[in-house]
Amino acid sequence: MAESDKNTILVVDDNQDAAYTVGLFLELKGYVVHTRNSGKDALEAVEALRPELVILDLAMPEMDGYETATLLRASHGPALPIIALSGYGQQEDIRRSSEAGFNAHLVKPVDFVALIDLLNSFLGNPSPN
Repeated sequence: MAESDKNTILVVDDNQDAAYTVGLFLELKGYVVHTRNSGKDALEAVEALRPELVILDLAMPEMDGYETATLLRASHGPALPIIALSGYGQQEDIRRSSEAGFNAHLVKPVDFVALIDLLNSFLGNPSPN
């Protein structure tokens, strides 16, 4: 499969180890992955990289995931799937993520089976892995 045929995913988490771990797992599953560590960097990366999907932490300094998702929705509309991946898992957090424009909400530690199921539903399966 050519690199251009693979789905590109942007993983955003201020915890560099968390972003790296999720990114590495997704690369092993056949996705092209880019990681960023702030909301501001995420906005710039979406413009430059045009990913097919964004996985976004909620609790980040300066610009949290809620604000980042709201800005992504304002500039890209509903076509860009955005998945929240956060330690915040209360009903209020899930409600707020939905209101900010997230398509789905996963709680850390990540359930990789649930994550792949979501990616398949939004993007299809990039590889037989």
